Amino acid sequence: MFSGFYNVVSGMITHGKNLDVISNNMANVATTGFKVDTFTGQTFDEVMYSLVGNKNKTYTDIGERSYATVPSELYTDYTQGSFDETGMPLDFAIDDDGRGFFAIQTEDGIRYTRAGDFSLDEEGYLSLPDHGRVLDVDGEEILLLTDKITTDDFGRIYTQNGGFLGQIGVYVFEDTAGLVKDPMGMFDANGAQPQADAVLLHHSMLERSNVGLVQQMVKMISTQRAYQSSASLTKMYDQDMGHAASDLGRLQ
Repeated sequence: MFSGFYNVVSGMITHGKNLDVISNNMANVATTGFKVDTFTGQTFDEVMYSLVGNKNKTYTDIGERSYATVPSELYTDYTQGSFDETGMPLDFAIDDDGRGFFAIQTEDGIRYTRAGDFSLDEEGYLSLPDHGRVLDVDGEEILLLTDKITTDDFGRIYTQNGGFLGQIGVYVFEDTAGLVKDPMGMFDANGAQPQADAVLLHHSMLERSNVGLVQQMVKMISTQRAYQSSASLTKMYDQDMGHAASDLGRLQ
């Protein structure tokens, strides 16, 4: 009975975590460059075998197996979103199938993002509002002083008279699996060393989020039902254990 109770409670916790992820995806459906997350759970046994390096190895059971689920991995889908033409002079969108990122110098260090809705800060530097300054291909901040600019297909920025102002850096990671998404939806390199690459940039355009709203709504409904079922079973197990304890007390 107790193992069943723990399994149901762990399932409810896992479904609750999944609901949080789905809700965050839906809340960011209109956020420029946002990348959708998917939550997965594992059984307790699977987690333990993974931790000791036996995830893909054979093993011998040493007792009754537990099917309690625990929060496991959060996967980010880096698939490129569609583009919107904005007409704004400091908007940029990366066109590379989701491989590259803009580099932003924040108060907490360099963070990476697909959001290209830039502006000029109070000192005239190209920046991502509320985050920090955009870095060029050499990791330096880009001083523009004006939004009266022209660009080429690779993010080189010029004055209207042809004077070179800088080139927006697009940084590519060999493996995005190690990136860590922060609460603001930006990515920490987590020790990885990305390389600046010559990537196609669309001027006066933005990349939409890759959140499929209908898909997320369907997942929300099914996960809510699973959560409610787990909650009902938890209540039933709690009542049964209470009755069992009461009956045991009367026998003594």
